[in-house]
Amino acid sequence: MVSTRKLRLAALVFAASGLVSEARAQGQVQGPDTLRLAEVVAEARQSNPMLQAARFAADASAERVSQVGALPDPMLALGLRNRPLDGFGADEPMTMNWVGLTQTLPWPGKLGFSEERARHLAVASDLDADEMEAALIARLKSVYFQLAFMDRAVGIMERTRNLLRDFLEVTSAKYAVGTGVQQDILQAQVAIARMTADITVVQQNRIAMAARLNALLGRPATVSVGALKLTQPYGILPAVESLMFVAAENRPAIQAARERALAAAAGYRAARRAVYPDFTVGLGYGQRPEFVDMATIQVGISLPLWAGSKQLPKRREMQAVQSMEEARELDLHNETFAQLSELRASAVRAQELSNLYETSIIPQAVAAVESSLSAYRVGGVDYMTLLSNEMTVNQFEIESVRLAAEYQESVAAIEALTSSETGIGE
Repeated sequence: MVSTRKLRLAALVFAASGLVSEARAQGQVQGPDTLRLAEVVAEARQSNPMLQAARFAADASAERVSQVGALPDPMLALGLRNRPLDGFGADEPMTMNWVGLTQTLPWPGKLGFSEERARHLAVASDLDADEMEAALIARLKSVYFQLAFMDRAVGIMERTRNLLRDFLEVTSAKYAVGTGVQQDILQAQVAIARMTADITVVQQNRIAMAARLNALLGRPATVSVGALKLTQPYGILPAVESLMFVAAENRPAIQAARERALAAAAGYRAARRAVYPDFTVGLGYGQRPEFVDMATIQVGISLPLWAGSKQLPKRREMQAVQSMEEARELDLHNETFAQLSELRASAVRAQELSNLYETSIIPQAVAAVESSLSAYRVGGVDYMTLLSNEMTVNQFEIESVRLAAEYQESVAAIEALTSSETGIGE
């Protein structure tokens, strides 16, 4: 009977050894993806409410251009003039039925510069919508890759839990033949329970992250999110200087800052002309029933008597706004350069570490598990050593996947800042 038990124990140990390698191999195969990144991006561009609001805001800004550049509406006046109060008759020499038309003409350049300012602001608003789209896509990709990481992490932990259950069978068999201790069985059961708890935590986090993805897509929070794609980091990122050159040329936020600076300059030029008077021209016709009709031509100008408290402060205000927008443009250039430097460093670090895990650290850790399992069979190591080695592999595999997701998120953020598709890592 003892020999039969020992043969069964040996069979379980060798079977478990084979399952370790088989589980690792299965972990490298990804199932069919049901939600691809390109589909998610296209849906967000079509359905995201905040992006739609930004587009409508740009449309509204574009409609202001012609309004600002248009002349004031002419004024039509109708009246009964010089009627005597005692009879209100129309037979007096100065009595007439009056119709007049007046038009205000701003000083040359006022409307032109105001329209130029509005045009630059409209372009900036349109670029703001483009920047929001780029930021939305970067945020969307970040959530997408975090979800993909969670899926891969759950898969790794489930495979680890299955291996721990196999180890429990081996430990139970050893205990049954008198070569093991009950403490190992209890430790194996605790390890399985802890892994189940970790899986539950990640699964619940995935539900919350899926709701965030649905919100970005303009969907109800409860819509199911299927499997996602996460590739290993590969490719070479351009140098920071090259990325900054592309960002300076293409990033909508930088272009919008330039347009706002130009708008402020146009506003300042308009404010300089605010002290000059506006003209009012008018034509009038008086119809006199008992006498010859009369005509009137008139010209008037506005008097900037309160320029010290109105027009001149406006000029200083617009000059300060111009300086402010130019400073913001410079700050945005500097901040973009800093962000690109940080993101590229983060991407390179994640890429190199992920490749190191996949090519060196994880294979060596897996070999350590297989070796400790064989040693555990003959009593060469205790169960805690076997368990520690397996949990180390679990940790390394999850870290490798996390680094892959971090790399993809960094690349997505770089693409948002440069307003270009690198095509790296996809």
